[in-house]
Amino acid sequence: MPQPPTTLTDELGIALSNLADAAVAPFTPTLRLGVTGLSRSGKTIFITALIHNLTTGGRLPGFSAMTEGRFIGARLVEHPDQGVPRFAYEQHLKALTGKPATWPESTRKISQIRLQLKFQSQRWTRGWQGPTVLNLDIVDYPGEWLLDLPLLSLNYGEWSAAALQRARNGHEAERFLNDISAVDPLGEADEPTAERLAQAFTAYLRAAREDGALSTLPPGRFLMPGDLEGSPALTFAPLPPPAGAARSASLHAMMERRYEAYKALVVRPFFRDHFARLDRQIVLVDTLRALNAGPAAVADLETALTDILACFRQGDNNVLTRLVARRIDRILFAATKADHIHSSSHDRLEALMNRLVAQAGTRAKFAGAMTKSVALAAIRATRESVVADGGDKHEVIVGTPQAGEVLDGVTYDGMTEVALFPGDLPADPDKLLSEPVALNFLRFQPPGRLEKNAGGNVVLPHIRFDRALEFLIGDWLR
Repeated sequence: MPQPPTTLTDELGIALSNLADAAVAPFTPTLRLGVTGLSRSGKTIFITALIHNLTTGGRLPGFSAMTEGRFIGARLVEHPDQGVPRFAYEQHLKALTGKPATWPESTRKISQIRLQLKFQSQRWTRGWQGPTVLNLDIVDYPGEWLLDLPLLSLNYGEWSAAALQRARNGHEAERFLNDISAVDPLGEADEPTAERLAQAFTAYLRAAREDGALSTLPPGRFLMPGDLEGSPALTFAPLPPPAGAARSASLHAMMERRYEAYKALVVRPFFRDHFARLDRQIVLVDTLRALNAGPAAVADLETALTDILACFRQGDNNVLTRLVARRIDRILFAATKADHIHSSSHDRLEALMNRLVAQAGTRAKFAGAMTKSVALAAIRATRESVVADGGDKHEVIVGTPQAGEVLDGVTYDGMTEVALFPGDLPADPDKLLSEPVALNFLRFQPPGRLEKNAGGNVVLPHIRFDRALEFLIGDWLR
């Protein structure tokens, strides 16, 4: 999948945006971190944990600037871009630390927030000047929008062929395919038909995501329409190729126009105004959900991650190139919810993630970007224990399943703590792409009892969150 094409106007807009960023704070460098992930991967939780840990001095033994005593502190400051919603950090933290604690609402639109970090540099060229300040801009956006970027390289016929083939290979598209077969692409276009097909297509996409755990389901705004709900730019569907030339008044021509409008009004502005201005990127992946759904979902996830990596503007950055054409020079792929399995399987979860991004990761390295995979939990919801069963001992995780979760015929009430043996991941990640694996995964409530540090701030337990921060921003704090 080629990188999304840009026009000269796009490139000029990107360069002007980068220069405007530099002009706002000419003596304070700015690092733009993109945070994305497919549905329910934990984007909101990751950003909330990042801000809270840096502003309150969290327990981050793998974050070198903090363990070496060079990290002075962080504070939230006003973001210079007034046209993008602010990430609702305070509301999300309140949900996580409330009584009872609840998980915050998931990402539905783009948002951003700025942290100002102060640290003592190790470099002699900076150290004599006193503390160094860095602006960390965190950009949060749904991963479903990221999957739209390859559409910029596809015309309507190419996208339709791929979308229809994917629908025929699944089990959720019967109604949609029946509706498509009942219309004549060369027939007269009318709004009720377009709306009916778009609704059937959206219902299929939603079912494929919820029931089949599939990831490669563009257009992303069909699942998260926001302010565009009901607009013509979101009222189209794939059609088979027509038997002859399509008149401008035909249904096929209408769908093609709306597909192109979707790219022009939705996809291209997102790429130009936000995505192409990132320096670092973390992609959060709910790998366990795909494992639960079976090998087809895991293979689909591999395709999605490969397409995602192909869209990134990868390569080395320096002070001059960042002024006009930013490149993403570090990409972290994080298998989230590592607290849902025992630590004995964490290395296998990381091995699976490495396997899923192997092909695309090789291309990224060739372009000059660093990639890394990690199994993490930005906020740990379980703890580990050992349960004796006769003469056998089983390594289990202990936590409180969310209300409505079901396992072995038991429906949980959201208040009962359980010990669960989730199963072991196989040592060979290739098996997960070809063979189903018996695993028991439940969604857990946030940790109910949180410690406080010396400053009176709650401590958010985590798994390898400090390592993720070190990879993403640690080199900028040296």
